[in-house]
Amino acid sequence: MSDSKKKVPKRRFEEFSNANDWEQRKFTDVLDRVNLVSNSNKIPKVEFEDIVAGEGRLNKDISEKLDNRKGTLFHPNSILYGKLRPYLQNWLQPTFKGIALGDFWVFEAKDTDAKFDYFLIQADKYQRIANDTSGTKMPRSDWRLVSNSFFSIPKKEEQQKIGTFFQQLDDTIALHQRKLEKIKALKTAYLSEMFPAEGESKPKRRFAGFTDEWEQRNLMSVFEFPVSTNSLSRSQLNYDNGEIKSVHYGDILVNYDSILEIAKDRIPFITNGVIDKYKPNLLENGDLIFADAAEDETVGKAVEVGGKTNEYIVAGLHTIVARPRRKMAKFFWGYYINSSIYHNQLLRLMQGTKVASISKSNLQKTYVTYPDNFVEQQKIGAFFKQLDNTIALHQRKLKKLQNIKKAYLNEMFI
Repeated sequence: MSDSKKKVPKRRFEEFSNANDWEQRKFTDVLDRVNLVSNSNKIPKVEFEDIVAGEGRLNKDISEKLDNRKGTLFHPNSILYGKLRPYLQNWLQPTFKGIALGDFWVFEAKDTDAKFDYFLIQADKYQRIANDTSGTKMPRSDWRLVSNSFFSIPKKEEQQKIGTFFQQLDDTIALHQRKLEKIKALKTAYLSEMFPAEGESKPKRRFAGFTDEWEQRNLMSVFEFPVSTNSLSRSQLNYDNGEIKSVHYGDILVNYDSILEIAKDRIPFITNGVIDKYKPNLLENGDLIFADAAEDETVGKAVEVGGKTNEYIVAGLHTIVARPRRKMAKFFWGYYINSSIYHNQLLRLMQGTKVASISKSNLQKTYVTYPDNFVEQQKIGAFFKQLDNTIALHQRKLKKLQNIKKAYLNEMFI
């Protein structure tokens, strides 16, 4: 059924189930687009970079972001909508007075509920219209198209109920997001304290009962370097079938943190290879796979292979494989190598400008520090793995809430 024929949404609050049909109203009869320009240095400025895309919240405190730049004045409960590249979903309903800098539309509710309007612009119909853009490199929403479009609007009481419902959902999402950010920050702090600082032989924070100094060794004396299959390109991979799985630098930089668990993660297969050709390069549990190239300082990020049973797996494009020469507790190396304590060494050895890289020879110049006591290794690895499990749990909860919101936006608006 087309939007024009729908009279009520798919999902509705029970008290409104027998209420009037929603009425069609032109966008400009629902919201005013305001263009009051100001360059006051006494009120904060908001830019695209300050907003968490798709979440409608600020990523920093902007209360002291005061300068003389000129932009569009907004008030509490105004609606900011980023018209440049609208697919980026830069929207915000501030609780303060400020100035929007850059390609924002600033809306104010007419005789409608401002919260309802804020979620109306996030719903499918408005998003389809706003993303019918002109331009290729810098696409922008077309005001003539948006302003002349019609939207289905309920009576004020129902608007308020819907606005309150979605605001509560947003508050719950924000709460889980803060919990997630807090535990990620906690992990970062522990990574900097539970491994010895450069030049030190003991970490700042330690499990009870361990007092010995840690060993400091050249990477070459602790790891050997099997040949990785750098010739494998993305075009040779798929997820559906094959005999050998292949991990590329992009998987390491984006998809995994410190541990790559083969039994759980969906890694692509090589589609046109044979096992015999790649057998010399097969990875083992405990191997480290470094990403040797990136567009930023994540170059040198690594994952430790874990959970492998009978799978065949190799390291593909832009990777360096390091294999421990002696048995170490699982997870220890995966977390140590990705700590700032170790990674800061790599930053001094990077090459390139647009794309940074680390060569195998430079990687081999670095030093690692580790406890000789296997039990201490185990405790450290298990501690960080438990932190990662907690982070993953919060991420799943957050994703579930975000999916619920998306479904409700689809069902509670026409």
